[in-house]
Amino acid sequence: MMGYWWRFFARERASASPAARPTAAVRQPSVSKREESTNGTVTGDEIEERFCRFILNMPDSTSDAAQLAREQSILLRLKEQCDSGRFDVRTLPRMPTVLPQLMRAMKSDKLNGAQLADLIRRDPVLVGEVMRVTGSVAYRTAHPVGSLQHAVVLLGQLGLRHVVSVYVMKPILMASAGASGQIVGQRLWDHAERCAHAAVYLSKGQCDPFEAQLAGLVGYTGLGAVARLLDKELGQALPACSSAFINGCARIATQLSVQAGRHWELPAVVLDALIEHADGDAGRMALPMSRTLHVAQRLAMFQLLSEQGLLDGEAGYADERVTAFPEQLLARCQQDLRQNFAEP
Repeated sequence: MMGYWWRFFARERASASPAARPTAAVRQPSVSKREESTNGTVTGDEIEERFCRFILNMPDSTSDAAQLAREQSILLRLKEQCDSGRFDVRTLPRMPTVLPQLMRAMKSDKLNGAQLADLIRRDPVLVGEVMRVTGSVAYRTAHPVGSLQHAVVLLGQLGLRHVVSVYVMKPILMASAGASGQIVGQRLWDHAERCAHAAVYLSKGQCDPFEAQLAGLVGYTGLGAVARLLDKELGQALPACSSAFINGCARIATQLSVQAGRHWELPAVVLDALIEHADGDAGRMALPMSRTLHVAQRLAMFQLLSEQGLLDGEAGYADERVTAFPEQLLARCQQDLRQNFAEP
């Protein structure tokens, strides 16, 4: 059943117009594709740095002393704006008020189609998405879908979870980088849907697949906020930046993702995973959700970067948290990502 859903959403992506996928048309960042290690592997830190450079469109540089000093000054100002909850979460895109209630309701087997429809009816945008999906070719039935309740029953809980998470979260992520960040927002979404897909794939026997999917979707939300803050701070993109600067931006982004999760009232297990991720020590991750999220993020980064020609798609992993998962499971998940997301 899960495979059917991802095939359905793959058809949705394939039918999107070129205008809806700006990343294919924009200039790629001039990030040098470094030689992989002599044993054909890349570390988790290398993957994350290349990923953050791609999202923020910041070329690599062996910055001189003056440039490094400027970078440190910028990072200090960003930390002053974000540390200890100083970041104004009201600047984040709005999470539909009904969504936390709906997420809790969908974990219960006691609610019927009519009760779920009553919750969904409180948000006209969500109503429109549910009706649109059930009116698509994939749901063509002998009788037209005549009501929201009928649509909810037709989707079932699994289908409804995907509609809610994907079609509600996408505009939030697309808007997270601000009005001038369309490219950043699209790239964040491209990673988020790959990460959510991998998180669901890896969640079996580890954690709830819907919560894993949600964690995958929101895990790097803070990077969009960092892009917006940099745009405001600098007024223009840096011509190039050091690895230390990229790593500093990534650390700030993980903290902002936690603040966003609290602001959006995400489920506690998802928020706890974001907090462990923000702590920065993958080796000490105790929660199954945290471990699943970490591996899903790395696999999704690997997939997206290889699609963009910024990473050798045949390279292996030198990341203890990733390689702690069964090798065959990682290989199957990576192959599944390629089949669902690699450009034809």
